Amino acid sequence: MPLHLTKVAFACDSVDVLRARLEARAALGGVALTTRYLPKRHAEIDGGSLFWILKHQLIGRSPILGFGEAEGGRTAILLEPQLILVQARPKRAHQGWRYLEATDAPPDLSDSDGGVDTLPASLMGELAGLGLL
Repeated sequence: MPLHLTKVAFACDSVDVLRARLEARAALGGVALTTRYLPKRHAEIDGGSLFWILKHQLIGRSPILGFGEAEGGRTAILLEPQLILVQARPKRAHQGWRYLEATDAPPDLSDSDGGVDTLPASLMGELAGLGLL
């Protein structure tokens, strides 16, 4: 089972803003987040995802493609430029990287019953903020 990372969606106030940011970065040649240090457990992340925290909720994930080098000796975390919405789950904000075991990761909304994944992203963000998703 792959290991996942969690990260706060800094300066994003909605799912729509996060999705637009990922799409804009993809248009510029790919999505890469830079960090000072390579995560110590990076070998376990093979097939894992980066789960995004928005308003103290895990709301979506972006599959991790791998790791590379960035300018200034930094590490790049290469992501697929898509946001896969997950069933919202409370998660405190944090600095840096935190690991998320596969058994603790929330399921994708498309895997759930009820057609929740067909709702507009902004409405899902509001419902998740209220603890209803």
